[in-house]
Amino acid sequence: MKQQPMRVEDTLRREPASPAYALPPETVLRQEEVNLAYGLSEQEADLRLKRHGTNTLMAHPQRTVLSILADQLKSPVVWLLSAAAVVAALFGQWTESMVILLVLAINTLIGFLTELRAVRSMESLRKLGSRSSRVRREGKLKALPAEKVVLGDIVALESGDIVTADIRLVEAKNLFCDESTLTGESTPVEKSVAPVQPNAVVAERTSMAHKGTAITRGSGTGIVVATGMATELGLITRLVIEADPDISPLERKLADLTGQLVKASLLVTALIAAAGMAAGRDLVLMLEAGIALAVAAIPEGLPIVATMALARGMWRMAQRNVVVERLAAVETLGATTLICTDKTGTLTENRMTTERLWLPSANYHIDHERREIVDAFGNRAKLDAPLRRVLEIGVLCGTATLKTTDERGAGDPMELALLRLGQIAGIDREDLLSAWPERHEIAFDTETKMMATAHNRDGRLLVAVKGAPEAVLAAATTIGGEAGVPPCEEEREDWQRRAAALAEDGLRVLALAEKTIPLEAIPKYQGLSFLGLVGFRDPPRVGVKQAITDCRQAGIRVVMVTGDHAVTARRIAEGLGIAGPGSGIIEGRELEALGALSQLERQRVLAAQVFARVTPAQKLDLVRLYKSAGEVVAMTGDGVNDAPALQMADIGVAMGLRGTDVAREAADIVLRDDAFGSIVAAVREGRVIFGNLRRFLVYLLSCNISEVTVVALAVVAGLPLPLLPLQILFLNLVTDVFPAFALATGEGEDDVLRRPPRDPREPLLGTPQWMVIAGYGALLTASTLAALIGGRYGLELEGDALVTVSFLTLAFAQLWHVFNMRGTGSSVFRNAVTRNPYVWMAVALCTAILLLAVYVQPLAAVLRIVSPDLAGWTLIIAASMAPPLVGIMVGAFRAGMRGGSHG
Repeated sequence: MKQQPMRVEDTLRREPASPAYALPPETVLRQEEVNLAYGLSEQEADLRLKRHGTNTLMAHPQRTVLSILADQLKSPVVWLLSAAAVVAALFGQWTESMVILLVLAINTLIGFLTELRAVRSMESLRKLGSRSSRVRREGKLKALPAEKVVLGDIVALESGDIVTADIRLVEAKNLFCDESTLTGESTPVEKSVAPVQPNAVVAERTSMAHKGTAITRGSGTGIVVATGMATELGLITRLVIEADPDISPLERKLADLTGQLVKASLLVTALIAAAGMAAGRDLVLMLEAGIALAVAAIPEGLPIVATMALARGMWRMAQRNVVVERLAAVETLGATTLICTDKTGTLTENRMTTERLWLPSANYHIDHERREIVDAFGNRAKLDAPLRRVLEIGVLCGTATLKTTDERGAGDPMELALLRLGQIAGIDREDLLSAWPERHEIAFDTETKMMATAHNRDGRLLVAVKGAPEAVLAAATTIGGEAGVPPCEEEREDWQRRAAALAEDGLRVLALAEKTIPLEAIPKYQGLSFLGLVGFRDPPRVGVKQAITDCRQAGIRVVMVTGDHAVTARRIAEGLGIAGPGSGIIEGRELEALGALSQLERQRVLAAQVFARVTPAQKLDLVRLYKSAGEVVAMTGDGVNDAPALQMADIGVAMGLRGTDVAREAADIVLRDDAFGSIVAAVREGRVIFGNLRRFLVYLLSCNISEVTVVALAVVAGLPLPLLPLQILFLNLVTDVFPAFALATGEGEDDVLRRPPRDPREPLLGTPQWMVIAGYGALLTASTLAALIGGRYGLELEGDALVTVSFLTLAFAQLWHVFNMRGTGSSVFRNAVTRNPYVWMAVALCTAILLLAVYVQPLAAVLRIVSPDLAGWTLIIAASMAPPLVGIMVGAFRAGMRGGSHG
């Protein structure tokens, strides 16, 4: 049977008005021009492969090593220092030029190494499609690589298969599909060939098997209606690619600060140089002063200290099972105002557990923590005959296997839950099967909505049945066992209401029944004895409720965004404290046009605590909406369906144990223990990091401002140049960096999680911080100029000897200045700075380095330092101690006026 090739015009003309899942199977076969029994010819398949392309996912454009390196050279700081190096070289100051270039090289290398991480999200997505399929070609089934599957191919599906394309089912026999990574649905979804509504969301398209999902039970046949990027998985891939995250708030604030410093540096340099030349100062001196000012205005150590501080934050978080993929994510999480969290696998265990047993004789709860079945009074239940009977039927009726209580096992999640329940009561399936061998298995059928197994028990056939409550009750002729009483219609309705009550509580409900027949008889769903109801739940993860309480205390909203049913989502949210009783839930169908919402509707969406039946695109839209409202959004998730939102959020938080590769690669932070509580630890660390960043910025910039003003005032006043360019670089890269880094390692205040999140729009340095910087900068400047004047007119020093005094005075003053960074109102001798061992180590190290610069001749020669005599050292020490002494007095005055902290 040879098929004629189709033209592109024909393909466009036959585009259906309704999607394939909403059309009857025969219509889809006719539109795709394929015969179910024959499939496509090889010739037609080749034509379609050329026309539509391979069944693969688009790869994310990778950043090359050269592009990452080039990004390091785009900073205004690099441009300014490069210009200073060129000017120095043009005027023959080769040493200064080479040292400046060395500084640039160090900063570039650090930035390059920290950003050398390629995006792997798309590689992970593509791995989901790197499978084979059993495809019918020319009447024969053959195994084909997934990428060779084309539109119109007839694909056979069996339990254990990974679906390699979007397939419209034309045959389905007890077919169940695990779609949790795509939709968030926590249990396998039953599939059928019946069309669904054209506007059905992915989770409700029961007539489809989607690419990347897994067949857990049954078999089926389908026709490929979408491949590659046209599949639902391809749509998510496209969303991830398009959801390029903005730069983090920290990166944005550091960039803004750097830009301001560069502009200020150019302005001050130009003004001072112009004033000096107008006053008739020497041109070479003015050039040297200009280079010194340009170097002094920029804290060259800032990138190094910021990187090291964030890296230490990463190390501390790693000790709490939080892996940070991007350095700046540490601080950004500390600014988080809202956490959007998935339900399945994030708030819950993503496995079913039994929670309720409702028997005619009693009502039981299962306490999995104590591993007990408890009665209505909270006491451990006695394993009486009715309870044992229903547990044995639950254990027997199934095909799942479970060796130990800790093992996840293999098979249907609810059957595994029944096996674990049996183990709690000491009932093991293998033991039962040894005593009562299985003779028959009747697989679950979508028409009967039941399944059964039959066992040889004492020469009779014990039939164990489980299924939908309405189906089992309809087939039951007695209630409470074979010796029970026949149910009247009112009693059946009463049990139906009980099943509905369990379902309204967010539980999935099965009914259990039994009957005994002769060994040679054929088991049928008739004359059953109804034993009771079992309620299953995907339980909350341990510690999640407390973590959500901690988030609320920290001023962070937690919003559930899930693809699961509204009833299930509501119960989980209420149980964990995310939403109060009776809180409204917004379903995905209400989010179809977020951009077209009225102001009132928009406010309703922003105020909602729970979203159910949400698609990946809607998750992405929600994150955009929250960000546009000024929120700093953290998004948690573990499935493929979470990846686009993880990438778009300010902080993407993926689960490391249960999470897919796609989710982990799209995220900024990965929780190795999958514990929601680890997010709280990360939030605390992020807040501590921001406080430390602000603290060492105050320190660094007050030091740099003092260097600028010392040089500027000396030039204007006609004094000798107090600092040379290399000396300023030495200060900025050596004696500034180590104390600043020590400040960045602080452990934070005890009440950091009891404070509300800071305003995301708040700059790294606000007016209060700039006032402190200016005040301390003036104090350092005054002490240095006092030493310069004292050295010139008191000690009658000149040239390099005079410059040495001003250089060392400022260097030691900046060292002692680190102790001014304590919190306002804290003790002078007992505070966060003095308790920090790294501060004392930094002071000792920098003191040693300064002494080496004085007494090691090669280094002293490069820096043009002359060893001071006793009088010079006395002047240096006295002048350098002024800033911390004045700082103590100012701190005491401010503490008396008001509490708080400038940090």
